[in-house]
Amino acid sequence: MRQFLVLGTALGAAFIGLAYAAPAQAQATRTWVSGVGDDANPCSRTAPCKTFAGAISKTAPAGEISVLDPGGFGAVTITKSITLNGDGTLAGILNAGTTGVLVNAGPTDKVILRGLSINGAGTGLNGVRYLAGGQLVIENTSIQGQTGNCVEVAPTGAGGSLSMNNVTITTVNKGVRFATPVSGKSVASLNNVRIFGATINGVDVNGSNVEVSIDNSNISGTGGGLGNGAVAVTGGNNGLINVDNSLLANNSAAVDAFVSGSEIRISGNSIYGNTAAFFFSPGGTIRSDGTNNLAPNQSAVTPNATMFQQ
Repeated sequence: MRQFLVLGTALGAAFIGLAYAAPAQAQATRTWVSGVGDDANPCSRTAPCKTFAGAISKTAPAGEISVLDPGGFGAVTITKSITLNGDGTLAGILNAGTTGVLVNAGPTDKVILRGLSINGAGTGLNGVRYLAGGQLVIENTSIQGQTGNCVEVAPTGAGGSLSMNNVTITTVNKGVRFATPVSGKSVASLNNVRIFGATINGVDVNGSNVEVSIDNSNISGTGGGLGNGAVAVTGGNNGLINVDNSLLANNSAAVDAFVSGSEIRISGNSIYGNTAAFFFSPGGTIRSDGTNNLAPNQSAVTPNATMFQQ
């Protein structure tokens, strides 16, 4: 009897040791969130999580978090390659008083935000803030109600790459803002982007070594008086915006090269109903290929400004 007890104790201790040595649950390549999920779940299809923040720690690098059914899935910080995919349902992020999506990933990481509705409810700081990462892609997404910027590119190191396609931006201070990278160059491509009613600038290059290309887009209703533009370079040198085949309408200024050393190139655009079609400080350059439709605007060009033809 005594030998049996000793053996049982030894087996129990061994079992406990094995239990403590068991590996942590592996991260999944695809995880799921649901409006009725729980972050204590493994984030599987049949046991989804409740929030993006809860699911991201259970998702492998370069994996995907898919939205199972309508819901609000909370603000999230992203530090690795990942896709947030809300296609086919309402994938909401309510970011009152904070930033909706903060991207602070590695230099070769790619982050994709697809099919999201990001609402700051009038007190949100920024819809998406891109601090670090090799590439950020925003597709089929709406961003609204931010007191700062709907999208801010503010590199803390080397500049990255931003791609936006089929994005609607409303009720914001600045639509898309770019700051100077610590090193390298920030580049961006905006296609089919709609920015309505920005208080200051629609697309604002507020730093050096930034190149932005805008195509097939609509930037309208930018207010705040001259010096605020649908597209504007407002800080630093080597800021460049290319605008092609877009509508710039009912803005304080449509095209604003506000800083010496800045340049904006325009081709094939419809520029209607603006207080000034063009506004720029000495040293700023606006280049046109002569294919833009400029009528009617209250003023085609501000006094003493010079238009250069390419």
